[in-house]
Amino acid sequence: QVQLVESGGGLVQAGGSLRISCVASGRTFSGYTMAWFRQAPGKEREFVASMWWNGISTTYADSVKGRFTISRDSAENTVYLQMNSLKPEDTAVYYCAARPGLHSRPNVMDYWGKGTLVTVSS
Repeated sequence: QVQLVESGGGLVQAGGSLRISCVASGRTFSGYTMAWFRQAPGKEREFVASMWWNGISTTYADSVKGRFTISRDSAENTVYLQMNSLKPEDTAVYYCAARPGLHSRPNVMDYWGKGTLVTVSS
């Protein structure tokens, strides 16, 4: 059974950095697309970044391009989201997600974590 467990969220000041993690378990993820989504209070969940497990292809939402970086450690089965130059509008619950196949900017995912809260103060 696939499990995705996020961690690393917290409170950070605007302009600061934070790295959140997602430990994936339950199967091998080669051939999968891994992604981060976020949901701000009162808003719909939105795509943030995605990558193929082999690390070849990465895609970012325009709102985070140049500030966020998605990466993975295949030995640790962990996906990361490095977030720099954080803004108050980045405040949201961040979700890790996985989907079989190689996709760019997926909007449908098969597996979801429970999320980790990131709060950016002004």
